[in-house]
Amino acid sequence: MVQAITDKEFEKVTDSGVTLTDFWATWCGPCRMQSPAIEDLEQEMGDKVKFSKMDIDQNPATAQSFGIMSIPTLMIKKDGEVVDTIVGYHSKDQVKEVLAQYI
Repeated sequence: MVQAITDKEFEKVTDSGVTLTDFWATWCGPCRMQSPAIEDLEQEMGDKVKFSKMDIDQNPATAQSFGIMSIPTLMIKKDGEVVDTIVGYHSKDQVKEVLAQYI
């Protein structure tokens, strides 16, 4: 299960290794489409990548600090540094291909 995180937890959860954070909101249709792909990837790649999700309505500070204007936004960090950002719905295979560059 992909871990739901808050603004307070974001830095700690994403400070080491390869991480993917899904910035989403309950009212966002494309976000609801993206979620199953992220859940599947977590099952496949959870030993190499730490997956988390953040509801931007409940936790706006992190999204604002990174200038996230559209959702879903998938932020990939490696050892605490942002290495890639994917905006909009992307298939499981597309996201997997991007993650493969960093693991």
